[in-house]
Amino acid sequence: MKNNYFLYFFLLITGFLQAQVNFVDRAINLGIIATAGQTYQGNGISFCDYNNDGWDDITMATMEGSKIHFFKNVNGSFESDNLNIPMNTSQQKQVVWVDIDNDGDKDLYVTSNNNGNKLYLNDGGSNFTDITIDAGLPVENFESYGAFWGDYNNDGFLDVFISNRGEMGEQSNFFFENNGDNTFTDVTIQAGFDTDSHLTFGAIFFDYNNDGWQDIYMSNDKLFNQNLLYRNNGDGTFTDVTAESNTGITIDSMGVAIGDFNNDGWFDIYITDTPADGNVLFRNNGDGTFTDLAIFSGTRLHSYAWGAVFLDADNDMDEDIYVSCEYDGSNPPFRSSAFYKNRGNNTFENSLNSGFIGDAAKSYSNAVGDFNNDGLPDIAVSNIDYENMYLWENRTMNANNWLKVKLTGVQSNRDGIGSRIEISINGTKQYRYTLCGEGYLAQNSNSEIFGLGTHSVIDYVKVTWLSGTVDYLENVNANQLLEITEGSYSLDVNSAFKNGFSYFPNPVQNTLILKAEKTIKSISLYTVLGQVVYRSAFNNLHAEINMSNFDSGIYFAEIEFNDTTETFQILKD
Repeated sequence: MKNNYFLYFFLLITGFLQAQVNFVDRAINLGIIATAGQTYQGNGISFCDYNNDGWDDITMATMEGSKIHFFKNVNGSFESDNLNIPMNTSQQKQVVWVDIDNDGDKDLYVTSNNNGNKLYLNDGGSNFTDITIDAGLPVENFESYGAFWGDYNNDGFLDVFISNRGEMGEQSNFFFENNGDNTFTDVTIQAGFDTDSHLTFGAIFFDYNNDGWQDIYMSNDKLFNQNLLYRNNGDGTFTDVTAESNTGITIDSMGVAIGDFNNDGWFDIYITDTPADGNVLFRNNGDGTFTDLAIFSGTRLHSYAWGAVFLDADNDMDEDIYVSCEYDGSNPPFRSSAFYKNRGNNTFENSLNSGFIGDAAKSYSNAVGDFNNDGLPDIAVSNIDYENMYLWENRTMNANNWLKVKLTGVQSNRDGIGSRIEISINGTKQYRYTLCGEGYLAQNSNSEIFGLGTHSVIDYVKVTWLSGTVDYLENVNANQLLEITEGSYSLDVNSAFKNGFSYFPNPVQNTLILKAEKTIKSISLYTVLGQVVYRSAFNNLHAEINMSNFDSGIYFAEIEFNDTTETFQILKD
């Protein structure tokens, strides 16, 4: 009996240890020896696969007088890469890989706060040309920090929001539209942005109201600058909705990240700050407003926080949060970093046993990728004061599965930036939103990672592109990189409206999706004998019905609007 107790205790402890999130710094071991150096307020980092070979590379901005660090990923190890890029020894702030001309290779945009920004065009043969002047982008020194890319007019070309933070408070931000011919036009004023200085560290393109148009949230520094949310009107202009959305906090905002921590389909915002007020977690309420849940959720970190990112570290189907902080051992009790484990009930655990051993540097930017393609998200962190950067390898041991999704746009921009990816497993949904520039001067991998728990099959994967195209795949196997080219699995939703609504797929195996031009009040499903097998009230333009447990055969659907009722036939496979 005593031996049985020992065995039980051993199995219990072993299972506990295997379930723990565990990050280990592997930078030096894997060939990465690099620091941002002696810089002011840190430098950015990118975890983007810049040579399109399927392995996430690392690019890091550095101090004045030093070249940008490029580290090519070679099957999970790294080599210093001397890319043929004109010398740039200014103090770089952000390095962003972006395909400005949709030719399939990554171009490079570099911001600087002391010597002007640069756009380097990739000719496809690893040669880069400085086209900043020819492109019509500013070359003067505007003390730029971030460059954040999105497609605000849904024309298939990525536009750029440049955040400027002049210490004298005289420099406004810039918004440039991509003309599609390697030139850009300054549309700051006509798009609806002001010419005031907001000491903006960063911004982020995302669709806060799920209307298919990318909005912009700005992270502004100092106590006389509130953060700003601009709603995209869909006509080339933006409206300041800061007040009505309840997002106008006035703190020392630095980094801003988005994710969907409660899996409700509405993207939430996490903002980093200094110790006085602490970080902010805005829950998206789905009605155009946000609520700060930082205290309730346990994520109100009081430290000198800079970079932040959402990631599902243990692939348990909900997103956790990692935060980088400025710390050198001389300012206790402020943290050098924080890892918040999502409990799945709108609260987080500030985990102190998730690895990160030796994390005691002045850390700023962080980015997420998967350098060894094992389906576990890893974290790259930029450090200053000659501390080597961190590459936190995710060594979490559990039985959870994963799915990686990589997009290739056709009608939309080439990298599918601004796309909404949705997956469903037994009715539980998860969402990701593809970005190009985020956090604090950061860029994550272009491959989105979903944790699947112990599930081995995803009921469906749905991608909604900025063009309006919807790709839909059913019964997708776990533990793979799923590459989706726009239109390859298209449902052609926008052209499928008949009598004011559309439905797909038909035949259906798992989830029936309905979209309408007017509000759906209710939906009922009947067998061919007239038996009601489903009935539910709705008050939306969109509805989803889980039919995975329905018997195969023909069903009749009745959809009720305010002024009419329509009936159609569904075949269940």
